[in-house]
Amino acid sequence: MSKIAIITGSTRPGRINRGVADWVLELAQQRGDAEYELVDIADYDLPLYDEPLPAAYQQYSKDHTKRWAAKIAEFDGYVFVTGEYNHSVTPALANAISFLNAEWNDKAAGIVGYGSAMGVRAIEHLRGILSELQVAHVQKTGMFSLFTDFENFSTFKPTELQAESVPPMLDQLIVWTKAMESVREGALVDA
Repeated sequence: MSKIAIITGSTRPGRINRGVADWVLELAQQRGDAEYELVDIADYDLPLYDEPLPAAYQQYSKDHTKRWAAKIAEFDGYVFVTGEYNHSVTPALANAISFLNAEWNDKAAGIVGYGSAMGVRAIEHLRGILSELQVAHVQKTGMFSLFTDFENFSTFKPTELQAESVPPMLDQLIVWTKAMESVREGALVDA
C-alpha cells in the first residue's frame, strides 16, 4: 500500500495550519486507499537552510537534515498544506522543502491551500518549487478561505462546498502516486 505524508506548512506559534492538516489527515484516512501519516515540520526544528553543500549532493552534515531526509524518503506521495504568505508559499514550508532534493524526486503530490484568496497564489508558487524537484503535482487542489472556512480566523471549520475540493485531489494523488512508483521502479531497472 502506498504511503502518503500530509505535510504541515507552518511552524508558527498559534498557527492554524495544523488544524487544516489534521482535518485533511482524518478525511484521507477514511478512504482506505493508502497509508496516510501527518508529518509536522515543526517537529523537525529545521533552522534556515544551513547545509554547506546543495541538497542535490545528498551529503547531509547536520543531524536535523539527516532526520528530515529519512522521514521524507519513507513516503511515495505527499499532500502539502500551505497558507498564503505575501502572495506565496509559507516560508517555513519552502525552507523545509529546500533542505532535500532526491528524497522528493519521482513522487506525486497534492496541495491544500488557504488564505484570503483561498491560497491560490501559494499553490501556484508551490507548483513551481515541486516541478524543479521532479515531483508530479496533481491538477486538483483543496482550497479554503480565511473568511468562510475558519471560525474567528482561527478554528478550521470548512464549508461543505470547499470541503468537497479535497476528495478529487486525493483521487488524482492516488493514481499519480501509483504511476510514480512504477517510474521509480523503472529507474532502478535502468540503473
